[in-house]
Amino acid sequence: MRTGCGKSQTARYLSSLLKAHGRRVAVIRHPMPYGDLARQALQRFATRADLDAAECTVEEREEYEPHLACGNVVFAGVDYARIVAAAASEADLILWDGGNNDFPFVRPDLHIVLVDPLRPGHETTHHPGEAVLRMADVVVVAKSDAAPAADVRRVAEAARALNPRAAIVRAASPVRLDDEAAVRGRRVLVVEDGPTLTHGGMPWGAGHLAALRAGAEIIDPRPYAGPAIRALFTRYPHIGNVLPAVGYARGELDALRQTINATPADLVVSATPIDLAALIQVHKPVVRARYAFAEQETPGLAGMVEAFLAKAQLLS
Repeated sequence: MRTGCGKSQTARYLSSLLKAHGRRVAVIRHPMPYGDLARQALQRFATRADLDAAECTVEEREEYEPHLACGNVVFAGVDYARIVAAAASEADLILWDGGNNDFPFVRPDLHIVLVDPLRPGHETTHHPGEAVLRMADVVVVAKSDAAPAADVRRVAEAARALNPRAAIVRAASPVRLDDEAAVRGRRVLVVEDGPTLTHGGMPWGAGHLAALRAGAEIIDPRPYAGPAIRALFTRYPHIGNVLPAVGYARGELDALRQTINATPADLVVSATPIDLAALIQVHKPVVRARYAFAEQETPGLAGMVEAFLAKAQLLS
């Protein structure tokens, strides 16, 4: 329903759940066509080398890399007749991983939409988020572990009012650091998922939360940012003392690298889903913050999916 709801980890959880039932899964990703559209008509990603060959932006990598790490093949592009045909040729089930809060480009047999209790009230203030919420078969109240209970109830009630027929389940988005001991008590620069902070409207993300929980001192990157990054903070004044991962072009990646290296921190806490150190040369240790999907109810989202598979005679 909004960028940064927790869709990515939910999509990965769904892929693992479907594969656990013996189903071949192909992921189709909502398009991010920033380059040569003819070249991007049909894209298939199975390895990091495929991402390099396609000259993927940071935003694309943030969505594709975690799927590849799970063993998923990702299809994307702009010609969705060809994309769907290619995905269907390799899979029993297609998992549409929808970005930009947009409608799926194919009619879903099971439509799952996330709402965010860290942004209560946004259910009716953004398009197409509200329309997608009204279309849902299942509404997941994500981050229920991180939001106040009153806001979890408020968002669930808003979803019920907008879409009385949908099933509503609550889920958690636990965050963990690869090496919490290395972060504890240190001066850190937090790099967050870019779209969550920019057009998602969040002041911070999972990295900020993980660093605070580890007792780190968070260093504000603004005084050390070059012109391009300063312009980003001016354009999005709501962003807190964290650095959004940007990189739609080589120049933006260079600006990101320069800001990271100039900030006087002991290490970087990276909550972007990409392997930042493999993409740019960072002169500081990098500790990754990773977030996952966790059920909070029984039967939960897994129960909804298994009921769907049983009805479709796909439950092994």
